[in-house]
Amino acid sequence: MSSSGFKFILLVPLMVAYLMASSASNFHNDFDITWGDGRGKIVNNGEVLTLSLDKASGSGFQSKNEYLFGKIDMQLKLVPGNSAGTVTAYYLSSKGSTWDEIDFEFLGNLSGDPYILHTNVFSQGKGNREQQFYLWFDPTADFHTYSILWNPQRIIFSVDGTPIREFKNMESFGVPFPKNQPMRIYSSLWNADDWATRGGLVKTDWTQAPFTASYRNFNADACVWSNGASSCKSNASPSSASTNSAWFSQEMDSAKQQRLKWVQKNYMIYNYCNDAKRFPQGLPPECNKS
Repeated sequence: MSSSGFKFILLVPLMVAYLMASSASNFHNDFDITWGDGRGKIVNNGEVLTLSLDKASGSGFQSKNEYLFGKIDMQLKLVPGNSAGTVTAYYLSSKGSTWDEIDFEFLGNLSGDPYILHTNVFSQGKGNREQQFYLWFDPTADFHTYSILWNPQRIIFSVDGTPIREFKNMESFGVPFPKNQPMRIYSSLWNADDWATRGGLVKTDWTQAPFTASYRNFNADACVWSNGASSCKSNASPSSASTNSAWFSQEMDSAKQQRLKWVQKNYMIYNYCNDAKRFPQGLPPECNKS
């Protein structure tokens, strides 16, 4: 074999490795930093995004794409130490007065006290579907994966692959379900010390600023909405544009259902469906069907 042929054989795996690496998530390609006057940064050649908050301002970003159904994964490392008063929001949302929204919000706390993971689902502008959880790990010590599975039948919130909440399509019972409005991904780090920690009793300690949250390993296996059309063939079936379409009809198997029950038994601290005082006219209809 000639030396040039030998060099080519050596180069092929290097070229393949480069192509695989270059196709990985890059925040420059997927997101725009939309506010914060430089407090949001994309670093490490596009592999990491950071948001920071000081007394003057927080910061935020949004996805370049809109999505109509998908499985969205993002790894977050939350503000460490005394994060009381801060909120890190990571959510899907459409626009307009009858918007749809699927929320993760991380409510900061005093050092040593747990974060509260706040979830909500809005459909046609109506929310009030809060469920809140403690986490079974320190979300500031390392990155963890927070996922939203959104298909025509259900929305599943997961943490490191463990489901924590399911919101099913119950349109047959008169409950609107997000299914017609494409949504962007948004995230922001902001000061909410009027309500975020112990109902606003604990204020943000600005001597600890700047507060910083970090993001990496974004993945969207989803139907991209562009120019009034979906990258999926129809709302009935995703096309080959989605690399793994199992999510489109995915539901929880028995093992996942057991994990969900474990989380809700041990780590759920608020469920709107158990708050009869808040709904004197009766609990929302989905509470009686889930």
